[in-house]
Amino acid sequence: MTFLKANYKISLFLLIGLSFMAFAKTNQQSENRLSNTINTDPAFITNPNKWADSVFASLGEEERIAQLFMVAAYSNKGVSHENEIKNLVDKYKIGGLIFFKGTPTAQANLTNTYQGLAKTPLMVGIDGEWGVSMRLDSTTVYPRQMMLGAIQNDKLIYEMGKQIGEQCRALGIHVNFAPVIDINNNANNPVINNRSFGEQKENVTKLGLAYMHGLQDNNVLACGKHFPGHGDTDTDSHKALPIISHDIHRLDSLELYPFKQLINAGLASMMVAHLYIPAYDNTPNQASTLSPKIVNGLLKDSLGFKGLIFTDALNMNGVAKYYQPGEVDVKAILAGNDVLLFPADVPIAIKAIQASILKGEIKQSDIDASCLKILKAKAWAGLDNYRKIKTENLITNLNPSKNEALNSKLADESITLIKNQNNILPLKRLDTLSMVYLNIGGTGKNEFYQSMNNYYSVPEIKIPRSLSRIEEEKLMEKLKNYDQIIIGFHRTNNNPKRNFGITLQAIDIHNKLAARKSVISVIFGNPYVLKSFKSQINTKAIVVAYQDNAFTKKSAGELIFGGIVPKGKLPITCSPEFIAGDGLSYQKATRLHFGTPEEMGVRADQIRAIDALAMRGIQLGAYPGCQVLAIKKGNVFYNKSFGYHTYKKKDKVKNSDLYDLASITKIAATTYSLIKLTGEGKIDIDKTLGDYLPEIVDKTPYQSTVLREMLAHQAGFVSWIPFYYRTLKDGYPDPQYYSKTKTTTFNVKVDENLFITSAYRDSIFARITGTSLRKKRYKYSDIGYYFLKEIIEKQSNTTLAHYVDSVFYKPMGLNRITYHPLEKFNKREITPTENDTIFRHNLIWGNVHDPGAAMIGGAGGHAGLFSNALDLGILMYTLINDGEYGGEQILSKEVIADFTKCQFCPNNRRGAGFDKPVRSLEGGPTCNQVSLSSFGHSGFTGTITWADPENEIVYVFLSNRVYPNANNWLITKQNIRTDIQDAIYNAVK
Repeated sequence: MTFLKANYKISLFLLIGLSFMAFAKTNQQSENRLSNTINTDPAFITNPNKWADSVFASLGEEERIAQLFMVAAYSNKGVSHENEIKNLVDKYKIGGLIFFKGTPTAQANLTNTYQGLAKTPLMVGIDGEWGVSMRLDSTTVYPRQMMLGAIQNDKLIYEMGKQIGEQCRALGIHVNFAPVIDINNNANNPVINNRSFGEQKENVTKLGLAYMHGLQDNNVLACGKHFPGHGDTDTDSHKALPIISHDIHRLDSLELYPFKQLINAGLASMMVAHLYIPAYDNTPNQASTLSPKIVNGLLKDSLGFKGLIFTDALNMNGVAKYYQPGEVDVKAILAGNDVLLFPADVPIAIKAIQASILKGEIKQSDIDASCLKILKAKAWAGLDNYRKIKTENLITNLNPSKNEALNSKLADESITLIKNQNNILPLKRLDTLSMVYLNIGGTGKNEFYQSMNNYYSVPEIKIPRSLSRIEEEKLMEKLKNYDQIIIGFHRTNNNPKRNFGITLQAIDIHNKLAARKSVISVIFGNPYVLKSFKSQINTKAIVVAYQDNAFTKKSAGELIFGGIVPKGKLPITCSPEFIAGDGLSYQKATRLHFGTPEEMGVRADQIRAIDALAMRGIQLGAYPGCQVLAIKKGNVFYNKSFGYHTYKKKDKVKNSDLYDLASITKIAATTYSLIKLTGEGKIDIDKTLGDYLPEIVDKTPYQSTVLREMLAHQAGFVSWIPFYYRTLKDGYPDPQYYSKTKTTTFNVKVDENLFITSAYRDSIFARITGTSLRKKRYKYSDIGYYFLKEIIEKQSNTTLAHYVDSVFYKPMGLNRITYHPLEKFNKREITPTENDTIFRHNLIWGNVHDPGAAMIGGAGGHAGLFSNALDLGILMYTLINDGEYGGEQILSKEVIADFTKCQFCPNNRRGAGFDKPVRSLEGGPTCNQVSLSSFGHSGFTGTITWADPENEIVYVFLSNRVYPNANNWLITKQNIRTDIQDAIYNAVK
């Protein structure tokens, strides 16, 4: 429908979602109808209705005329406008209202008021092509139809139509003036353009059918528009009368195609456009709306349409310029329309129609037929059993979480990759790229930036859409430092005369960069703008995102890094190089996708259960704050932070904050390294310590210790050794071993202002090898990881910290997992751990909590790693993804299987380095829903991570439960970590 005003602005409130488990249960009948074009009349026409017959019989002749009027109403225009509408409803008995700009609650209250005054219930309409948000604030904003036209899955469009239908029902709306089924094959069309599904008639038809059925399955009348086709014009019918100059053959084979198919499939209503089409009616200045040859002749007689026929708005210049109020209404009825939309003056129009009937121009039987048809449509829409709209919790009910999930899915499936030179996308080996995001015209650190930074730390340079010459020179100089530039064109528009909101200077900057650098361009707007780009051949990759909103920006970031596979196809031809139907893809996703809980079939109440458990720990004082992450089938569907860094409640925990992982270091650094080196043939865990570290263990009982037994904690080691104890004097660090400043002798950092001599490493190993071995049975121990660190460093010829960073973390884009975090991050990005009153006499903050790891420099094999939940989750996901991530084979699938299996069952549940679940009444590290093939580890500081290859679930929980005192064991006593894991499994069952 073309009610858009030049000064009309649409508020975007992005409150959205979809339950795809519910979507999967859509009945087969609905699916079949998406492609059904067998001749079917609208349901309200074929079904007899006693209510409609009875009401019709009760109406006088003038009241029957009045039923044909649908008047414009607003919920934001004040008392005088409300009184005007009340008068038309009460005195003139009009048949309906079409609501425009306002708020949901105000509109609902007014609808209740107006319906209360109506003798015959009012048919309420809305022009809601992209949802009721097109007119109302605080409601879900769905995509424009051009973006939807890129989607290859029409079931998603059906689901969108269904959700919009549900919103209409909640607001007491009975007809939505959608879908637009014009074929837009004119890039300069100022009024249809991105409101159309595109230029391919089959695609427009398929998606139009899906949208129609979604609405009508909720008993909301869909309305095909703008008959007989408003796509191929460069004139706005609000301002003038557009001319469609094609011949009948072209019009019949192209423009009419979608209309014919939807009519055959049971379309409930049609809107006739204000167009001048000489091939059908060459009467000068005769708009199609007012043409008997087009409405009665073509639409009703030739195409057999029996549904409701609406005029386009009668106040538009396409008709209002040529006829006075009353005159235009008479001509619209004579043409064959049923409903007169947006009449300029109802009293004058009624008198004019009555006069025309007396003259014998309009037949009373035609008025009666339209009136009865309207009443039947009202009955089908539920007005035969009218109930007031419930306004309590209306905004919440209009915005269920499933709407957000659907919007996310629509963005994922529409985004279109139209160029990918040398398969540059998805990006690989992130550690080899010097990358920057050039943000043209967008807000700083927007959702595109955030999405990319889920994968890699991409710096941002933000510029306005126009620059001075000096500013442009400075920009080009700054960009010399980067070899990979990602350009995002933001805050675009749909005005062809303004080049769709992208300045020629911005395009020139793009072209200059593309000629010199590797450039990836993302158009957050209308793809027609690509005709203005002259150096497309130099651009390595081009992504069309269609709109500039939170969902498209998130999807674009994921597409670039391989979190989603591009599926969209261009719905229009935007340049000679890129034509309708173009769209590239990847073989598979290479990194995690960040979805909504609803996409995994997780209901809001199940998410609240996880939230409540995390908050319960804070309320009990088990920890001051935490992070919780859950991944299912490669989708991060839960990633939340709770509470604060400390009980002082000064710094809220953010998803990016780092926690001391404690013993999770054993798997996230040491075991990861062992798997890699084993796969390369550099380590064999069935060999002994004597084979690898003879300089340390020769002539000691430790030399025959097998690495596999050590990794499974049954090598006979003691649990731990308090190495620090012998370095204290009067309960404080002994100056014999420590210095408060770093010197050539005291050069190993233990804590802030505390350094130990590097020679003390030898004392630690002497202490270990001097400790007697015990019987070989399962006994958890840190001791073996001191040896394993040495083995990894010896076999890799570098430090453990450098090895994991250069081989795993940097190539995988993991920027928030590291040893020695204070060297890379601000202290306020790290949560503190214990207030150590025994050894270091300081609040441990950014340095490793474990005393032994601190004494060897903070990068131990058993402790010292810091991370946020996401980066740790990615490491764990890679293990159940056959060792692949980012398009690279990180670890050997076969070696992972060997390390993660139970090594010495049934007496020892452990894997090689990994903990395993236990099935007993005494409980274990996990809930009982995990599979026996699952594996993970927990940490002393209040952390756990677990990966389940059978259920394809990864779980991460991070906290600093040791703050301020490590004797706080409420987290274990209350079973909080296990209960949260159990809730996650319940949620994704």
